[in-house]
Amino acid sequence: MSLLVVGLSHRSAPVSVLEHAAIAPEARGKLLQDTVSAEPAAEAAVLSTCNRIELYADVDKFHAGVAELSTLLARHSGAGLDELTPYLYVHYEDRAVHHLFSVACGLDSMVVGEGQILGQIKDALAVAQEQHTAGRLLNDLFQQALRVGKRAHSETGIDKAGQSLVTFGLEQLAGDTDVAEWARGKRALVIGAGSMSSLAATTLVRAGVSELAVANRTVERAERLTQILTEPGSAGALNGLSARAVAMTAVQSELALADVVVSCTGATGLVLTGEAIAAAAETRAARTAAADGLTGTAGGAGSTVAPGPELALLDLAMPRDIDAAAHRTEGVRLVDIESLADASADAPMAADVDRVRGIVSDEVAAFGAAQRAAHITPTVVALRTMAADVVASEIARLDGRLPGLDDKQRAEITQTVRRVVDKLLHAPTVRVKQLASEPGGAGYADALRELFDLDPQTVAAVSRADTRATARTQHGSGHD
Repeated sequence: MSLLVVGLSHRSAPVSVLEHAAIAPEARGKLLQDTVSAEPAAEAAVLSTCNRIELYADVDKFHAGVAELSTLLARHSGAGLDELTPYLYVHYEDRAVHHLFSVACGLDSMVVGEGQILGQIKDALAVAQEQHTAGRLLNDLFQQALRVGKRAHSETGIDKAGQSLVTFGLEQLAGDTDVAEWARGKRALVIGAGSMSSLAATTLVRAGVSELAVANRTVERAERLTQILTEPGSAGALNGLSARAVAMTAVQSELALADVVVSCTGATGLVLTGEAIAAAAETRAARTAAADGLTGTAGGAGSTVAPGPELALLDLAMPRDIDAAAHRTEGVRLVDIESLADASADAPMAADVDRVRGIVSDEVAAFGAAQRAAHITPTVVALRTMAADVVASEIARLDGRLPGLDDKQRAEITQTVRRVVDKLLHAPTVRVKQLASEPGGAGYADALRELFDLDPQTVAAVSRADTRATARTQHGSGHD
């Protein structure tokens, strides 16, 4: 079996295609189940973020695997296979490992060095474990990717090469002004209470917004977030933040009150339509006019009301939450995934990126060596099991021929035979593990089976038992 990844990201596809191909969170479990039910795949995991959709699988046939994974991605997304195919990329074996490790380090992110991808990789592994589609290979791969990503962030300054997508988006809204200075005293609305929305709310609170409303389909989740942000000792409490949770039905009225809005939900349709945004902009303008003592009629053609303070919108959802028509609404500034992709293309890369690339290369080589060594382990175990069976058989035959042996004599003979067998097997088994860990060493397991006439079914049984034991251990201890 071999690792295969088929996917598309902001590097390979336009935002419009990514948006169309997005896979809803509730559909990912079915995608994983259908993948492992397909003939070429034995394990599966899906990494789906605002700017990438990737399906990882352990396959036994490359071409059949590529065709099947591509078809499954199209079937479970909103895009057809013909639409996806020109933008799909494929990585296989070591290249697939290199790709995931690079992703984990933030090297493949829209904003180089952003750390949120680690949480998304962790979530992808958790879903695969819950669906029982992650076996030894993908468990090892994703756990190691998390460790590599953490190592890159702790040993280098990759964080300085870029910020999280939230911070980068707010920087685009703030323009030449420092984000903290720009956000201070503003009223904010965050739509959604997932990981990205929570990060956005936390970032805004730390930047100094005075009011925060969190809208979510499940109001209880929004309430938990506001409680965390205002608990004693938090930045919100220290800054005198006024925070409240609201239902999604209140978004329209909250929109007219907010100065900055960040939206990141899993909705399949628009959360904020162009009409809703235009209406909010008119309300804000009328309120500003009344406060300033201006005259005029709000709304409609020929209105003489001056635009109110800019309404800043940040859309981090995929597919988009906010109607792109907001770009054309007076008094509104919209930053979305598409504009972030354009802005990040010119972002400077820190010198530490080269160091991270070196870490990735070293870790890929180490992972490959460990996997190749692990590949031969079941064969070595089967060989030692066969040797133990031979010893047991010969001792039983000796008992039949020399029934007068006492327990002490029998134990001494048994121990002597076992030591002879262990010494004969020690050097070749240690050496074959070393050779198998080197590039091109996969054939040593086959050679060992052939030389000692080992039953392939016995080797397979050892491998299955080892995989089940690993899965039980990981299930009991949780994921990284």
